[in-house]
Amino acid sequence: MAEIRTVGIVGAGQMGNGIAHVFALAGYDVLLNDISQTSLDKALATIEKNIDRQVSRGKVTPEDRAAALARIRTTLKLADLGPTDLIIEAATERETVKQAIFEDLLPHLKPSTILTSNTSSISITRLASRTDRPEKFMGFHFMNPVPVMQLVELIRGIATDQETWDTLHEVVRKLGKTAASAEDFPAFIVNRILMPMINEAVYTLYEGVGNVKSIDESLKLGANHPMGPLELADFIGLDTCLAIMNVLHDGLADTKYRPCPLLTKYVEAGWLGRKTQRGFYDYRGEVPVPTR
Repeated sequence: MAEIRTVGIVGAGQMGNGIAHVFALAGYDVLLNDISQTSLDKALATIEKNIDRQVSRGKVTPEDRAAALARIRTTLKLADLGPTDLIIEAATERETVKQAIFEDLLPHLKPSTILTSNTSSISITRLASRTDRPEKFMGFHFMNPVPVMQLVELIRGIATDQETWDTLHEVVRKLGKTAASAEDFPAFIVNRILMPMINEAVYTLYEGVGNVKSIDESLKLGANHPMGPLELADFIGLDTCLAIMNVLHDGLADTKYRPCPLLTKYVEAGWLGRKTQRGFYDYRGEVPVPTR
C-alpha cells in the first residue's frame, strides 16, 4: 500500500473544511485550496471553532487541538497541491467544474499521487477517464457534517486498482471512521436511498398531503428520524438535492427519480436552505419558521 502523509483538499466549503478538520486531527499534513481567500479564512475559523467545541466536550485535548491547527495550510494556487500524496476534490457538485479541476491539476502531480472526488452522485469512472491515472482514482464520499458523521463511502471506478482501494481503506481506518464499499452507479448507496425519500417528502408538500411542520414531525416521531426530511434538505442544500435527483433521473432513466417541480421552484428562487437563510424554513429570525 502507498503511504499517505500529505493531503491536498480542493474546496474550502462546508465539506472541504470538515475533511481538513478530520485529517489534521488524525495526524496528516493538510493543504487546503480554494479560489477565494475569504472562503479559506472562513474555513480556518470554522475548523478552529469546531475543534474548540470538541475540546470543551473532552473529545480532543488542547495539545491535539494546537497540533491539528498547525498541520493545516492554505493556498489559492491549485498547482501547490501537486506534491501531496492524496488529493480530495470537494468542489461544487457540477461535473464540468470537477473535470476542469482535475485537468488543471494533472501537469503538477507526482506519479504516485492518488486522486479522489467527494462527489455525492457523479460517475467516478467518467471523472477518472479524463485523468492520466484512472487506476489511482476513487470516489471518497464523506457525510455532512464530516467531523460528526461516522461513514465514508469508498467508490471504485471501473479502472481503480486494488492498491488504491487498500490505501484509502486504511486512511479511513486511521481517521477513526467506517468505510462502506459502493459500486459506481448514480448516487452510490446513501443518496440513492436518501434523496428519493427527500424528493417524496417534497411531493407530499407539493400535493398538499401535509405542510412542512406536519411532514417533518411525522418522520421524526413516526419513523424516529433525528431530522425531518424537509429540515434535512435545507441542511444539505436544495440545489445539491436537485442536482443529485437529476443525476439519478438521467443516469437510471426511471420516472420514480423525477425531481419534484416544487424542489425545482425553490432552487430557481434561490431559496436553497440554511446557506441562503431560506428554504422549506425561513432562518432569518431566532426560530426557523416553515415557508409553507
